[in-house]
Amino acid sequence: MFIRTERSVKEFFQLYPVVTIIVGINILLWLIIDFLNLRIGNELRFYGMGINAGIAAGEWWRLITPVFLHAGAMHMLFNSFSLVLFGPALEQMLGKIKFILAYFGTAVTANILIYFIESPNYAHLGASGAIFGLFGIYVYMSIFRKDLIDPSSIQIVGVIVAIGLVMTFLRSNISVLGHLFGLFSGFIYAPLLLAGVKSYSPWARPRPRKRKYADDDNGPQFDPDRWNKKRKMPEAIRKNMLWIIVGIIAVLWLLGQANIL
Repeated sequence: MFIRTERSVKEFFQLYPVVTIIVGINILLWLIIDFLNLRIGNELRFYGMGINAGIAAGEWWRLITPVFLHAGAMHMLFNSFSLVLFGPALEQMLGKIKFILAYFGTAVTANILIYFIESPNYAHLGASGAIFGLFGIYVYMSIFRKDLIDPSSIQIVGVIVAIGLVMTFLRSNISVLGHLFGLFSGFIYAPLLLAGVKSYSPWARPRPRKRKYADDDNGPQFDPDRWNKKRKMPEAIRKNMLWIIVGIIAVLWLLGQANIL
């Protein structure tokens, strides 16, 4: 379940669009806030952090937005890598909508419980609650739904969860309650989320669309799939995509240095 067999980033995106988009948002916000250190990034961090006093004042979005923010590159990379490793199987099994509910539902549940337990001045950020929520679903699967997970994956889940819990209590500046409540909420929600799902198939691939044309060669032909045809990216842009991205980052950095962004 946790061995990636995709042949390209494009194929990974086609198979697991939700995971890809979340990871992309994580990286983009890290670039804006930490790497480029833009002025707008500081505002995004301040208004996006999970601050209990802000939640009490009616800023309810702080229950959701901390999931996309991270305390540095390693924090972002660890959570994004964990999502790439453990998210795809659940996205395929649950489907896009249920996976979104699982990912954000466990994180929001953990943040709500943190709000009621921690002090008003408590602040937190990171996707660890959501990641541990996915772990909680896997733990439930390993105990009660072994028809959905193979024995080797059960061992991997056990080892990863054990290491994660140990590191939760050993490392400093960790939201212990966020990890524990995320794991607990994933385990609690798992029976509903896993109802009626099929086991993960690593060989699932997107099916190419079939194009239908009119049978009458003499009459005007109509392609009902013409609106779905994808426009190909120009070759010059495709070949220089890396430099285009670097150029955009450089422009954003210059705008930040000029205090425009």
